[in-house]
Amino acid sequence: MTIMSDQQAAICKEAALDGSGLTAMLVNASLKPPSQKSHTDTLLDVVGEIFTRSNVAVDRLRLSDHLLAPGVYPDMTDHGWERDDWPQLSERVIGADILVLGTPIWLGEKSSLAQAFIEKLYAHSGQTNPAGQYLFYGKVGGCVVTGNEDGIKAVAASCLYAMSHVGYTIPPQADCGWIGEAGPGPSYGDEKEDGSGRVGFDNLFTQRNTTFMAFNLMHLALMLKASDGIPAVGNVRSDWDDGSKPGWPNPEYRLED
Repeated sequence: MTIMSDQQAAICKEAALDGSGLTAMLVNASLKPPSQKSHTDTLLDVVGEIFTRSNVAVDRLRLSDHLLAPGVYPDMTDHGWERDDWPQLSERVIGADILVLGTPIWLGEKSSLAQAFIEKLYAHSGQTNPAGQYLFYGKVGGCVVTGNEDGIKAVAASCLYAMSHVGYTIPPQADCGWIGEAGPGPSYGDEKEDGSGRVGFDNLFTQRNTTFMAFNLMHLALMLKASDGIPAVGNVRSDWDDGSKPGWPNPEYRLED
């Protein structure tokens, strides 16, 4: 099955963008069990294909295949839970230059797994990179949204704000999505009733924004990598570590608003 449109394929070929050295993590927060194909995965497949054609190494994470223990510490087994898969998963997420969070819409919101993932990102907000900035400085983030109800932009705004707040840099047009008619009906990637193709694959708005997002993420990631991240001027955590907080500095202390 061809997941990219002819125009997307032509743009990738003409751009000849070389993202060698970049790594991208595509996270799917679908509520479906891993054994079932997810519509969100289908749109993430397009993003992954654009990255692959640009020589970006792609890693995929299906959250429903893992247990993320509730809480906002890097390892919740240190805080009362018997199991937390996040410590192993976090190494892959932190190691990626690009993060794309894919989520369905439920009741006008991102999925519960998407929220849990964002809370896990926030668990690292007391940690810093080698330059002394918050850990996710120098990395870029985007968002993919699917569903059968209104809310693409609201969900994307929530996800992208959260990424920005913990340190990710968000490029222009950093989200894409597809929603069908409100209520029950075909979802992205389903076979059309007349057998003429897949639902959403011919949607210009979706395919355009998906392409814009993927390339903007790569462009910005390459720029940040070439400049060794965001300059460590005026944004270094240690400038504010004056010992006035109990237990400061503490890698698990989170500076609240």
